[in-house]
Amino acid sequence: MELFSRSWTALRTAVAEVPDEDFARPSGCAGWLVRDLVCHLVIDAQDVLITLATPTETEPTRDAVTYWEVTRTPPTGDDPLDALTVRLAAAYEEPRLLKSHLDDIGSAAGRAAELADPAVRIGTRDQVLTAGDYLTAYVLEWTLHHLDLIAHLPDAAEPPAEGLARSREMLEKIAGTAFPESFSDKDALLIGTGRRAPTDAEKAELGEPAAKLPFVLG
Repeated sequence: MELFSRSWTALRTAVAEVPDEDFARPSGCAGWLVRDLVCHLVIDAQDVLITLATPTETEPTRDAVTYWEVTRTPPTGDDPLDALTVRLAAAYEEPRLLKSHLDDIGSAAGRAAELADPAVRIGTRDQVLTAGDYLTAYVLEWTLHHLDLIAHLPDAAEPPAEGLARSREMLEKIAGTAFPESFSDKDALLIGTGRRAPTDAEKAELGEPAAKLPFVLG
């Protein structure tokens, strides 16, 4: 629960520090500018609020690792929901409006997470998880999107080290294999999720698992 808060706070702080002119730069998400990614974070924060307010008595069907749907096809930005996010982001017109909306709803989502009982069962996407598992899964979401945010912003702060390490651990469980110890947590996440192509040397270190890449999470 604490790691969720640290990861989410770090991401929101990074967004707040992005200069307005950089909202038109590409993000690490295919087909999305930084402003589109920030708009997606607003939607993510809404999802967190909705999910934490949707308790259920049903037995859990997923945990923090099995929460994720995995494919091997990286997004192109052409999905209708992705395209809708782009149009919605453009409607804000000014970066300060997006920043303000994310600050408002993001702060509320953060408070809701801090108040949540980790043992409570909640429903989302036709799945049931404990609140603790759900918020742990979102550490991976926040960490990956933090990397997406700063993909072309070299002076921006990186995600918390503990969030990178926990996210790598979850990705390795999802993938069913460990990445080479020589890989930094950041590189393991970028390569493992298809955000960066491995070099020839990295492919050699990966060995057979290289043929399984990428693990695209949704």
